[in-house]
Amino acid sequence: MTDGRGETPRRTGMTEKCGVVGVSLNGRDAARPLYYALYALQHRGQESAGIVTHDGFQQHSHVEMGLVGDAFGEDDLDALNGAAGIGHVRYPTAGSVDSSCAQPFSVSFKSGSLGLSHNGNLVNADEIRDELAAAGHAFTSDGDTEVIAHDLARNLLEEDLVRAVKHTMGRIHGSYSLTISHDDTILGVRDPQGNRPLCIGELEDGYILASESAAIDTLDGDLVRDVRPGELVVLRDDGQGFDSYQLVENENTAHCFFEHVYFARPDSVIDETLVYEARRNLGRKLWEESGVETDVVMPVPDSGRAFASGYADAASETTADGEPRDADDDGVEFAEGLMKNRYVGRTFIMPTQDERERAVRLKLNPIKSTIEGKTVTVIDDSIVRGTTSTQLVQLLKDCGAEEVHVRIGAPAIVAPCYMGIDMATREELIASDKSTDEIRDAISADSLAYLSTDAVAEVLDEERIDLCLGCVTGEYPYDIEGEATDRDVSRPDVGDRQLPADD
Repeated sequence: MTDGRGETPRRTGMTEKCGVVGVSLNGRDAARPLYYALYALQHRGQESAGIVTHDGFQQHSHVEMGLVGDAFGEDDLDALNGAAGIGHVRYPTAGSVDSSCAQPFSVSFKSGSLGLSHNGNLVNADEIRDELAAAGHAFTSDGDTEVIAHDLARNLLEEDLVRAVKHTMGRIHGSYSLTISHDDTILGVRDPQGNRPLCIGELEDGYILASESAAIDTLDGDLVRDVRPGELVVLRDDGQGFDSYQLVENENTAHCFFEHVYFARPDSVIDETLVYEARRNLGRKLWEESGVETDVVMPVPDSGRAFASGYADAASETTADGEPRDADDDGVEFAEGLMKNRYVGRTFIMPTQDERERAVRLKLNPIKSTIEGKTVTVIDDSIVRGTTSTQLVQLLKDCGAEEVHVRIGAPAIVAPCYMGIDMATREELIASDKSTDEIRDAISADSLAYLSTDAVAEVLDEERIDLCLGCVTGEYPYDIEGEATDRDVSRPDVGDRQLPADD
């Protein structure tokens, strides 16, 4: 990332940047627990995977392109000695798609060795990189993670660990959840607005930091709590606990609401909310705000399933007008009307228009008996470019649906994300310059409705100002060049390297 507006690799849908993990254990090698935790976070990144460990004497690293299962063999894990380590799965939204930007990023310097895994995007990475380069730092990648690592390494030459992290946090601006290894000490840091998730878990013989609680569950651990915005967590070297330092306090947070809508695993708990229940409750609000009486409601698998379930439950209780249903009225039937082919990945090549139009049929096959001769409501989490929705509506009508109504369990996406989600540009986003009615016509649906931003805030039990809503409002919680902000915020002056005063 440069100034928050650089080019990023384009994909067919939205993708999360990455997942991070860190463990400190008592007398057991960390490599395999890290490996299993990365498997649990594989949905957050599929371009590269890596692990860095430390055995008390030296640092060990293995980072490869590809999925977790392809990146590591038995010999690789056996060579990663040490009871402390960090891991990373990456989907690039900043930096190149090659091994130079794969993580964890490692650096050795006079004060020891450093490993760093990053989820998020910095807004001011170029400014800091230029300053560090002028001071003699040599960079091997164009990613923002290396910028954080070099800045922290420089501060560690002059300060203790806690003050060095605080100093770096005062210079970097943007979204970040970090797991860091400084020799055999493991740290977790969440940016002062808590944009990206990070949580703490207790294992039988140690502690873990992870992007999502599902990674803790995989290791039979217990979720302790979320890392607080602006907090530094230091796992003790013996695996017997952790220390907390609240380094920065902000009046408001900027939690990414799309973690709950799309990116996180449904079985994860983020900011004290179970993602699956949040999605079901968003579906219930969708019925309350824009329910339509049809014969059947079905999800777009797998992203729309929890929304559709909540929507159908709410529809069984009240009519679309909000009135209680009669005892013999079951409401709208929930049904699986679309089956997903899980072997058509995002690398599927469609060189011609005819093949692109066939893509939805390759990925989704309708169940004719659920659809033919019926009015249908189809529910998904988002409409990005509109291409898939157009093909999906046509697919259902070709299968004999009398009406197709589209409901979306989130507000319309009108602007790109600069905080770590690979999202389409404004020019590609169908909602950036079209009204809901115009989008309905473009996708040939009988009706279309999105969930309101107020409903999202209500379901997540957050004030709107405590959420990052930039992609649905066009106003961001960070100082991004050329974009509006939703709060009083400005990026730090990185030219001033005065060390912070003692607290």
